[in-house]
Amino acid sequence: MTRLAQTEGLTDIQREILSTVRDFVDKEIIPVATELEHRDEYPTKIVEGLKALGVFGLMIPEEYGGLGESLLSYALTVEEIARGWMSVSGIINTHFIVAYMLKQHGTQEQKDYFLPKMAAGEIRGAFSMSEPALGSDVSAISSKGVREGDEYVLNGQKMWLTNGGTSTLVAVLCRTDEGHPEGTAPHKSMTTFLVEKEAGFGEVRPGLTIPGKIDKMGYKGVDTTELIMDGLRIPADRVLGGETGRGFYHMMDGVEVGRVNVAARGCGVAQRAFELGVSYAQQRHTFGKPIAQHQAIQFKLAEMATKVEAAHAMMVNAARKKDSGQRNDLEAGMAKYLASEYCKEVVEDAFRIHGGYGFSKEYEIERLYREAPMLLIGEGTAEIQKMIIGRRLLEEYRIQG
Repeated sequence: MTRLAQTEGLTDIQREILSTVRDFVDKEIIPVATELEHRDEYPTKIVEGLKALGVFGLMIPEEYGGLGESLLSYALTVEEIARGWMSVSGIINTHFIVAYMLKQHGTQEQKDYFLPKMAAGEIRGAFSMSEPALGSDVSAISSKGVREGDEYVLNGQKMWLTNGGTSTLVAVLCRTDEGHPEGTAPHKSMTTFLVEKEAGFGEVRPGLTIPGKIDKMGYKGVDTTELIMDGLRIPADRVLGGETGRGFYHMMDGVEVGRVNVAARGCGVAQRAFELGVSYAQQRHTFGKPIAQHQAIQFKLAEMATKVEAAHAMMVNAARKKDSGQRNDLEAGMAKYLASEYCKEVVEDAFRIHGGYGFSKEYEIERLYREAPMLLIGEGTAEIQKMIIGRRLLEEYRIQG
């Protein structure tokens, strides 16, 4: 284990899980990640390996076939995987958000049906809020579900769906006016639907189309797609929790888990960037000595390591707060904001240390340099995090009288 980003107070089981995952990352992910990323190839062998390790069931309760571990265990696992290749952690993230939402809010029938298959990796999860005409303004969604007998008919277009092609279960947020009179606050007239589908692209079930992969600057390998619903019929028993109008709360609860995940990804990528930077600085010579012996480079390494440590500590704090059952939107927002910003800065400093070679696709840092920007916008931009943090601080420090 490295000196940086260590976590106090872990159980023997947690340490064993992390050691196993780190060994898998070092042997099975890092050696092939850059090649697969350059080809934009889905990492099937890696995903199957993680399935065999039980990672897809990490946070799913033991009664449903999972390992029953905490959000902290999950976040630290994600940190290790992102250190190897951030795209792989994205494949797991959306799966776990849906599993978490089912565990917390699903009906007993929904839990019994979906969670054992999700724990085994037989069902892969994805979730969908965003739309082409909106970003972080979730209250402005226009996708709609209308009840017809024992079914709902869904229409609309969704955007930025991670695992859109490879997933077989998508939690989709739609507007439902049923039982919500005109003038009801937008967030009280939203519902989460559990949409089962075939893996792949094109029409994956009647009324549901996944057009194809969106070509991205980075975050390759994992498929990011649109989702088009045109007369999609969903049984009423596939409303998450069996009650309409609760979708916004379901999604926000899941997003808190997602923000801890993005923070963990930022920590993992930053950790890898530091490892690459400190290693290269000891190999590259200028003016008769390794560049690591130049004070300017030592200053960079000191700043990078401090940022890695600070981001890790905030991520761990946010995960532990959620595990305790307490509200953690403040901590999750702070962790996501800090970790993603620091990740960008640490990656850029490692890129600078590499000099001209950092611009070459032969070096791993080139891939990290393209991956880091996704973390600045994933699960809410920095500006959204600041709004959440600011509002919560005003709640905590409200002047009395």
